Amino acid sequence: MRVIAGQFRSRQLKSLKGLALRPTSDRLRETVFNVMAPLIVGARFLDIFAGTGAIGIEALSRGAAEAVFIENHPPAAALIKQNLASLGIRTAVSVLAMDAVRGLEKLAAKPNARFDLAYIDPPYADAAQYAKVLEAVAKSPVFHAESRIAVEHRRAFELPAVAGLTTVRRLEQGDAALTFFAP
Repeated sequence: MRVIAGQFRSRQLKSLKGLALRPTSDRLRETVFNVMAPLIVGARFLDIFAGTGAIGIEALSRGAAEAVFIENHPPAAALIKQNLASLGIRTAVSVLAMDAVRGLEKLAAKPNARFDLAYIDPPYADAAQYAKVLEAVAKSPVFHAESRIAVEHRRAFELPAVAGLTTVRRLEQGDAALTFFAP
């Protein structure tokens, strides 16, 4: 796995062995950032269910001002820190090793914690996580009217409708889909 574009272009990122993570493909990451390109420079980026950290690192590489990674799986949270260190990224980043909803609550408790962009990629098999996290996002004060939230999911899976979130766009690629929301 590698960083696709920007300051860290072509740099390799490590992943965990086995099936503990399902990293977003390079092609799908490129699609996400093609859509988010006009909004990325100077943005505050939130990577929820961060896995390897590839999405948030890609955002930083393309000019995001800050990235926060939320990852509940301790080996993956450690891997994100390792990937950041290997690229020399030491400032404007934090890794919250906790459940996604708890991470959103912790961020909401901080003054001025506002995010312009977010990427949410729960395990495909855990359908309940989608509703739980989308409801937390809809209620969270860390997003503003111009924020955009991208959710990766199985193409055949319909995301639940959540009050407070409006679907802006849906893209399909292979067996994956990306749905973009606005608060």
